[in-house]
Amino acid sequence: MSKDNLHRYLFENADVRGELVQLEKSYQEVLSAHKYPVRLQHLLGELMAATSLLTATLKFDGDIGVQLQGDGAVSLAVINGNNLQQLRGVARWNGDLKQDADLQQLFGDKGHMVITLTPTDGERYQGVVALDKSSLAACLEEYFAQSEQLPTSINLFANGQQAAGMLLQVLPSEGDHNVEFEHLEQLTATVKAEELFDLEAEEVLHRLYHQEEVRLFDPIQVTFSCTCSKERSAQAIRTVAKAEIDAIIAELGKVDMGCEYCNTNYSFDSIDIQAIFSNAQAPAAKQ
Repeated sequence: MSKDNLHRYLFENADVRGELVQLEKSYQEVLSAHKYPVRLQHLLGELMAATSLLTATLKFDGDIGVQLQGDGAVSLAVINGNNLQQLRGVARWNGDLKQDADLQQLFGDKGHMVITLTPTDGERYQGVVALDKSSLAACLEEYFAQSEQLPTSINLFANGQQAAGMLLQVLPSEGDHNVEFEHLEQLTATVKAEELFDLEAEEVLHRLYHQEEVRLFDPIQVTFSCTCSKERSAQAIRTVAKAEIDAIIAELGKVDMGCEYCNTNYSFDSIDIQAIFSNAQAPAAKQ
């Protein structure tokens, strides 16, 4: 059975919803594209779990991007996903990273998080929050406080092999349910990384909330999925002046386009380039 699943649940006697995500294979596929330092492996795992949790709170079909940017040793860490729980990600860094470095040490004084929501139908939305907290979870809680005005609690874990996270959020309602939420938040805060990595979701929830009435929904599979393709690479080539492309062909005999997310390489020879600029369909990908 796949460990890569998102579990949604509701508390029957409280206007609070919860989510639990466990990642393994999809997380490993994101890490396999590059030799990331250990600290960055952990950060990407947390970011991947967080993006899955955020995607599940949305009520639309479309895409989400959670991007961390800054002027520190790490300039970029991003996870892109969609409502089908298909995720991909990449990071850029320079030099050695201390394993105990916090977000400000990684991304510098100008570090910030950009969350971009792109529904299939409707307007694109973008929210920005500073990376001025010690953890990614705390920054995301601040984002929800600003954008949703709903009390939200997030716990994130990653060890380079597995990643996991939990989210609690008050449901929109007319009443004040902060007392119920705070009680459930305290229970959730006792969860250990090892429990989320090793146990089934049902057992984790029973351990945390055995005195609560919890309704657990069917799990949703989370997968790594890259959207790169030969045709998309051809479209990118088409935006460059043909003279520049011809010069590359003359020097190298081909044009190579690589995907940062999955490390797939697409190669175009002179015949491919002629077809691209003649608006003909690009040939199938070459292995």
